[in-house]
Amino acid sequence: MSPARSLQQGTRYRVVVVATAALTVPALAAGCSVANSSHSDAASPDTLRIVLPQEPPTLEPCDASLTSTGVVVRSNITEPLVERNADTGDLEPKLADSWEQTSDTVWTFRIRPGVTFSDGSAFDAEDAAFSIDRTVNSTIGCDVDGYVFGDDALVVNAVDSSTVTVQTPAADPILPLRISFVEMVPSTTDTKDKVRDPIGTGPYKIDYWDHGQRLALVRNDTYWGTAPEYARAIYQWRAEGSVRAAMVVNDEAELATSLGPEDGAGDLGAAYPNNETTALRIDGSQAPLDDYRVREAIDLSVNRAGIVKALFQGLGEPAGQLVGSSIVGFDPDLQPTPYDPDRAAQLVAEAKADGVPVDKQIRLIGRTGQFPKINETVEVIQNSLSKAGLNVKIEMMDTAAQLEYQVRPYPQSGPVMLVIQHGNQAGDAQFTVDQYMRSDGYQSYFGTAGYDAQIDAAEKLVGDARQDAFASVLANEPEEIRQFAYIAHMNGVLAKAPTVQYTPNSATGDEMRLSEMTHADTSANG
Repeated sequence: MSPARSLQQGTRYRVVVVATAALTVPALAAGCSVANSSHSDAASPDTLRIVLPQEPPTLEPCDASLTSTGVVVRSNITEPLVERNADTGDLEPKLADSWEQTSDTVWTFRIRPGVTFSDGSAFDAEDAAFSIDRTVNSTIGCDVDGYVFGDDALVVNAVDSSTVTVQTPAADPILPLRISFVEMVPSTTDTKDKVRDPIGTGPYKIDYWDHGQRLALVRNDTYWGTAPEYARAIYQWRAEGSVRAAMVVNDEAELATSLGPEDGAGDLGAAYPNNETTALRIDGSQAPLDDYRVREAIDLSVNRAGIVKALFQGLGEPAGQLVGSSIVGFDPDLQPTPYDPDRAAQLVAEAKADGVPVDKQIRLIGRTGQFPKINETVEVIQNSLSKAGLNVKIEMMDTAAQLEYQVRPYPQSGPVMLVIQHGNQAGDAQFTVDQYMRSDGYQSYFGTAGYDAQIDAAEKLVGDARQDAFASVLANEPEEIRQFAYIAHMNGVLAKAPTVQYTPNSATGDEMRLSEMTHADTSANG
């Protein structure tokens, strides 16, 4: 697809089209099981046992950009039209054979023939158009809509059984990248509510889900692609990293995610760079956080180097921006804010002298199991902020409760700082700034018209000009807004049994593809 490829020359991802068919819920209902199951979970060479830090809050495909949902759903149960290669950054065919920009505002996708859903029904352009429309244009509140598309409405048409057109309000050079976040579902899927047990085209389907206990996937025997080696995958969840690691060490699981270096995985632990950047997101709309000096003091109070060295044991690096080095717009010269507790205390004192209510309690909200040493990290930050003269209370929440503070509309509950972990899965800073830095961003507390204009200008560019413009946008955030106190670019640690062959990559924290997992010794385990 030469039109799209030429648009992206010089950026850190490339759009690649191969015209071939040969590429081999709102709230959970407690106590429910879905699908059919023998519930036979005994250890077996054909079963992967995976232990996660938390239960998925939903299996709704249009919420697959949530890390805790995507790690189960994406590319396992459901699949997109196109997907981004985590190693190369290329966009590659999946359920679409090819795509091209057919006018300034229209992209055309050609659907791969011979694909069926796990219920046996055929996948065609009507399902593709329905899936995009349901995700972007419906009122069910899809996370992907807010994260990837914002307020943009799309005009989607199934021209025939194998052709879909997508029209955008204005020219959009990265529309295929956005579409890679839309998981395909049948056109019979509920359009008024999110679904608990999705049907997809992926290599696996849901076997059962016992809420609060475990979740099992079973191989989809009608899968259009190469059949995965493992017949089943059983997910469990344990909040403590040391417990997750011990389950692999003691042969109670084959894989454990989100571990820290001290969790005891030993030789079974594999460290890898991931997409995640941790930060404090500061609600600058309420006192005392609406005072720029207070937000600057918070930023100066974060001992990033100390946290990375002492708590993360060197797995990561202090962050000066919200995106990592693989993302278009990353500025390698942008340095983290220096740790300066004396200056932080001085700024708080100045604000207090001017009548800013710095004694007002600020809620510091973190999510249990969000990353290794999250509890210790917020305690260190709270201690530093207290020394600076601020009144900060720590609140640790589960995933469902924390999500209420993560996305709009936010609860009206006083000044809040939220610990976030942002993994830009798409490879382009537009997805970060639209979501986190626009004045009306899906996960942004506030902004300015001038800063929004800088973002608008960057999003119209391609190639090196796009890279430079987004680097400037990210570099300007502390001066223009200072909504964030960046903490660290994270590394991931995964424990893996010696019987499994799997190499984690930068996308592993967001989507863990079971089809990429094979037996390490097929003669012994097959």
